[in-house]
Amino acid sequence: MLNLERLRTLDAVARHGSVSGAADGLHVTTSAVSQQLSKLEREVGQQLLAKNGRGVRLTDAGLLLAEHAARILSQVQMAQADIEAQRGRVVGEVRLAAFPTAARGLFPDALAALRAGHPELRVRTTELEPEPGVRAVMRGDADLAIVLDWSNKRAPVPGGLERAHLLDDSADVALPTGHPLAGREAVDLEDFADEEWVSWPEGEFCHDWLMFTLRSQGIEPRIGHFAGEHHTQLALVAAGLGVCITPRLGRPVPAGVAFVPVRQKVRRHIYATWRADAGRRPSVRAVVAALRAAAEPLAS
Repeated sequence: MLNLERLRTLDAVARHGSVSGAADGLHVTTSAVSQQLSKLEREVGQQLLAKNGRGVRLTDAGLLLAEHAARILSQVQMAQADIEAQRGRVVGEVRLAAFPTAARGLFPDALAALRAGHPELRVRTTELEPEPGVRAVMRGDADLAIVLDWSNKRAPVPGGLERAHLLDDSADVALPTGHPLAGREAVDLEDFADEEWVSWPEGEFCHDWLMFTLRSQGIEPRIGHFAGEHHTQLALVAAGLGVCITPRLGRPVPAGVAFVPVRQKVRRHIYATWRADAGRRPSVRAVVAALRAAAEPLAS
């Protein structure tokens, strides 16, 4: 009889492409992954992994068994969802991922409400940027992820996923308090055509959005600094090193920074997303409801 946890370990190696990646995804040590795979090899009587440079690769037998493991685990997830739905109780564990400002802005109220209202539910959270969050949901490493797109740059929903709108979050221009435009009631992006910008890192969806948005206004942006965390971006602005676009949700308010609305509204749309086969789970629906309740007073 094949052991389900060992199949889960093999599936994780196949999805992540390495033992260390599987260990991170399963929240265990690499030695624990290796031990489970060694036991699985003894159970099937075939080698499942082979050395590949400094890493490993799945053998033909490993690839074959990994395909079966993915189907078996999918069926197990569907069975768990059906049983939980029939029982109608909010119990068990939900793994929730969110990008940092959503985690800071939504998690405290949502998780406190879930703990009070559903004491048999455990919600385990982690911070992930939107694209890795979507991948984690698709791989089965997370049950739910909070993701975003922008009003002028939408993100497609991958097949097999569903999503629910949580809120629309307005963004402002952040600039040093001594800046000539800091006292304005509203500004146009064209007002900053000659400014140096602080941006999200290259390759991230929000960086691509910023480049697209500024260029659509006829601005070829001069990016002076890249920073993924809003605290860092705003610290650079406070030091007089540039300006940036800063959404309001979960936004820190450091000294030395002024926030001025953009005259033509700049908004990001924030969603919860999950695998379609998990939508029947009362626990998933309860988490989405709690996130919506936490988001309601924050919509801007």
